[in-house]
Amino acid sequence: MLSDAPHPDDPATVKFPHRSRRGILLGLTAPQLIVVATTGLLLLAVLLSSGVTGALELTPLWLLVLAGVFVRHRGRALADWAPIVTRYVLRRFRGQLLWLARPATRPRREGLLHLPGTAASLRVTTAPNGRFGAVHDPHNGTLTAVVKVASRAYALLDPATQSGNVSGWGRTLAALARTGHIARVQVLERTVPDSGDALNRYWTEHGDPQTPLAGPIYTDLLAAAGPAAAPHEAYVAIALDLKAARRLINQAGGGLTGAFAVLAQLTATFDQSARNSGLAPSGWLPATEIAAVIRTAYDPGASAALDRWSDSGRPQADPAAAGPVVLLEKADRIQTDSAHHATFWIENWPRIETNPGFLHQLLFTTGIRRSLSLTYAPKGLDAALKDVQRKKATVIADAAERARKGQVDSEEDSVEYADIKQRERQLIAGHADVALTGLLTVSADSDEQLNAACAAIETAAVAALIDLRPLTWQQAEAFTTAALPLARP
Repeated sequence: MLSDAPHPDDPATVKFPHRSRRGILLGLTAPQLIVVATTGLLLLAVLLSSGVTGALELTPLWLLVLAGVFVRHRGRALADWAPIVTRYVLRRFRGQLLWLARPATRPRREGLLHLPGTAASLRVTTAPNGRFGAVHDPHNGTLTAVVKVASRAYALLDPATQSGNVSGWGRTLAALARTGHIARVQVLERTVPDSGDALNRYWTEHGDPQTPLAGPIYTDLLAAAGPAAAPHEAYVAIALDLKAARRLINQAGGGLTGAFAVLAQLTATFDQSARNSGLAPSGWLPATEIAAVIRTAYDPGASAALDRWSDSGRPQADPAAAGPVVLLEKADRIQTDSAHHATFWIENWPRIETNPGFLHQLLFTTGIRRSLSLTYAPKGLDAALKDVQRKKATVIADAAERARKGQVDSEEDSVEYADIKQRERQLIAGHADVALTGLLTVSADSDEQLNAACAAIETAAVAALIDLRPLTWQQAEAFTTAALPLARP
């Protein structure tokens, strides 16, 4: 008798659910509902004061409101654009689109990262035992630790190992999510310009330039290829929710001391689980290395100097110098010390069965500097089940309303309902529920190079079966979330 169970050597596949476009009520989002409610009250006041004639005189206003509610631009209604545009205009009016670092003329708070925007209050601290550092966010109530990880090339592994690694990473996320103490887990994979100093240092320590024939060849190769290299770096950031873990923190001594004790337990859990998924953690970063990662995101040109100054072979920086010297925000990009950046939101993921390595072509696009950020926000079981029931009720109600009006069924609703039921079955089976957000930042040395790089990335995204949406009037905040390993919302 034939079995339908997958063979262990068969390659693993992944499939993402349909992204719902439903609103809060009647398919309308919160800004749309606010506009409709305000307009309804205004129309009622006009009818009571001026009658139908007064209401007809305001016909252009009603048409403008209808356009704001139902006309869409880049996938959003004009009403949804209103708060985004308003915040951008306010920042421009207040002169906040240009951020300049000022010389130190007064005492600075120790560990403050001095970043622009809402990240200005972030402070990097060191554990009492000095083993690792973490970023304290007092506004969001999180303490975030960062680890650098490495792995073997996924595309070169056999199908059984690939499947094992994929399952292992799922178990790692589930183990962190079930604790109930994690606010977010961020995976950041980026390319950085390399001066070749690390290669030259290794060649100087372990090589022999005097070796006949091979010595001069290796020396010339490093001199030519080193500065052109673009190594890949991968980081995982774990944000401890200080409010959710308050009981454990108080038991461990309270304050940041207790928070570090709880965070140390979570990092140890991650290290063990990550090794089972094919990852090799190389140590949780101290404060100076976290500052160096942030510094090289804003200023890629600083990589060479940080490499030369480092005695350990890993870039280090003063936390006070982690932020940019200058940041100029535009509608669709930002300009920092030595680079131009544009951030995209991954709006849709593959909705057909595909290999888990579907991002390979996007990550290894030749000659493109970019940062890919995947942020997982765990949800509690009760909250996830309530969300499932709410979405099921919405789909069923919409279908009943269409049937009452005599409209045809929507296949999109059928697919969405099937995805919701599959999610419910997985929750009942004991799987953890996480919300995934993907952001991609493309960097280049000039505007012209950035335009070319963005075009190449968008082409690679089509081959990877994902849809990229360029973020407009949100670039400064999006860059902080996408390019920095801070696990921010």
